[in-house]
Amino acid sequence: MANELERSFAGDARNPSLSRAGSWRLPVPLSDLQCSFMLACSCSTNITLTRMSYRFLSSHPSLFYIHTLVVKMVASAEKKGKVILAYSGGLDTSCILLWLIEQGYEVVAYMADVGQEEDFEAARTKAMKCGAVGFHLADLKREFVEELIYPAVQCNAIYENVYLLGTSLARPVIARGMIEAAVKEGCDFVSHGCTGKGNDQVRFELAFYGLAPNIKVIAPWRLPEFYERFAGRTALLEYAAKNDIIVTQTAAKPWSTDENLFHISYEAGILEDPNQTPPDDMWKLTTSPEKAPETPERVEIEWSKGLPVKVTYPADGTVVTDAVDIFLSLNQLARKHGVGRIDIVENRFIGVKSRGCYESPAATILRAAHMDLEGLTLDRNVRAMRDQFITTGLSQILYNGFFFSPEREFITAAIPASQKTVNGLVRLKLYKGNVVVEGRDADEGLYDAKFSSMDEMGGFEPTATSGFIEISSIRIKAWGRANIKRGQDGVSPKDVYHRE
Repeated sequence: MANELERSFAGDARNPSLSRAGSWRLPVPLSDLQCSFMLACSCSTNITLTRMSYRFLSSHPSLFYIHTLVVKMVASAEKKGKVILAYSGGLDTSCILLWLIEQGYEVVAYMADVGQEEDFEAARTKAMKCGAVGFHLADLKREFVEELIYPAVQCNAIYENVYLLGTSLARPVIARGMIEAAVKEGCDFVSHGCTGKGNDQVRFELAFYGLAPNIKVIAPWRLPEFYERFAGRTALLEYAAKNDIIVTQTAAKPWSTDENLFHISYEAGILEDPNQTPPDDMWKLTTSPEKAPETPERVEIEWSKGLPVKVTYPADGTVVTDAVDIFLSLNQLARKHGVGRIDIVENRFIGVKSRGCYESPAATILRAAHMDLEGLTLDRNVRAMRDQFITTGLSQILYNGFFFSPEREFITAAIPASQKTVNGLVRLKLYKGNVVVEGRDADEGLYDAKFSSMDEMGGFEPTATSGFIEISSIRIKAWGRANIKRGQDGVSPKDVYHRE
């Protein structure tokens, strides 16, 4: 074994102190425990545990446990500070937690309850088993709904006309709670498990700096000593297995997920091929539309100032009024009927395209109902200006991670003014992946049957329309005359549709 250890270090060009053109030699025969101790010391004194030495340990499982213990013993004598880690209990953050400990940090695992279906006690147990010095769990569901989701619903926030921003919406809440916990725990650093190619690293870190400008951030996926050791999910899975870290990902199902009250996202693995159909067993929340009930189900949503305040199920008379419970209730309904699946190739903020799959059950229902009610109650020009500036602006701000910014404060302050008249009731039907609006009613509705009716006279004098058309045609007539002067007076399809 000592000879194998010698070869693993001798071939390591990145450790010149241990490799002198292959001349490094063990001065005396070493026991297995001594070999493990040397490896432990090498990684705890800022010498990278390379793939070669890691493969050596991996080939001797009996030493891996000893090595891990020695790492913790040596690291404890050289603490670099206290770090709070955004912990999900999944593959990446569990491996990062153990890796941070190997580097000499004390780690507090932080979890935010934003409505994900999670066994928080199991996550706490896993984090402590990995070596965390503390575990902090914050219930942020109500804050998430009232401070982030509600404004997004009010302005119909959406990215690239498809993505309802479920992940983007949760990040500011998690980051705020994390900074609050970092202050309470006396942490010197904050850390996260976001990939170096994704949007979340930007969202988290901009939020951290907006709330605590002097905070120090550890982003392992941007550190060569981490990403060179863990080149991909396969390496992480091997590391997790060697350390008895139980994770849900497997080599056959390596995609990454992120879940909250609003949605769940899927990325990586086979999904990186945009032409690969997502497997049926990937979708966690919603029933396949093909397997959804054959009988539609109806729901009524009452709105006040653009916010859902009451949900009624006519079939059994159930009424829900609490903000969080409304989301949970609509999630359950939409999941049953296969509502809310999204598959998109989107443009990440950092400039690359990414394929993401999402399930946003309740959000899909609320968006359909809210937009429909606005058609009845919102002034045309107000709606157009809101869509052009506020909807687009907030969507970009959320997606790109600038929630804690002056522009976000400006935009969200303008939302309530557009929603003063969005009060009323919308009736909907859910059936096999579809949300169908069946009716809407509002005391403040701008719809007037006398003006709109084709069956009776009233509202305004029909002859008045002649003047309206005459004024509106002034510009169009001038354009037509100019075309004739240029010789473009033909009226055939070729002349009309293909002018140059």
